[in-house]
Amino acid sequence: MSDQPTKTATAEDHYYAALDHVSEGEFEQAVAEYEKSLAADPSFTDALHGLSRALQDLGRFDEAIVVSKRIVELDPDDVLAHTSLSILYQRKGMVPEAEAEGNLARIKGWKQQLKKNP
Repeated sequence: MSDQPTKTATAEDHYYAALDHVSEGEFEQAVAEYEKSLAADPSFTDALHGLSRALQDLGRFDEAIVVSKRIVELDPDDVLAHTSLSILYQRKGMVPEAEAEGNLARIKGWKQQLKKNP
């Protein structure tokens, strides 16, 4: 028998606990829960998105950039990951990088729309 359902349940349990912390403005606790979620399932992109955002809310932009880049590694077409990178680069004053990621996000978004509505 595979232990995958247990891993998924654990990852999701920590993910939802993190969301509860975010709703309470408890970003440090949210980061800890997102990290536990990712320890159970390193490819759980929802948890990666949440972690990136919580780190951004804490002003930990460099760490958030690393997390968002990880999402792009897992799913190069993830529009939100490219948008997040654009915002994070902008916050750090890295304007050329921010513009490049923003353009990527737009192009990927357009491609997704064309696939849905040929």
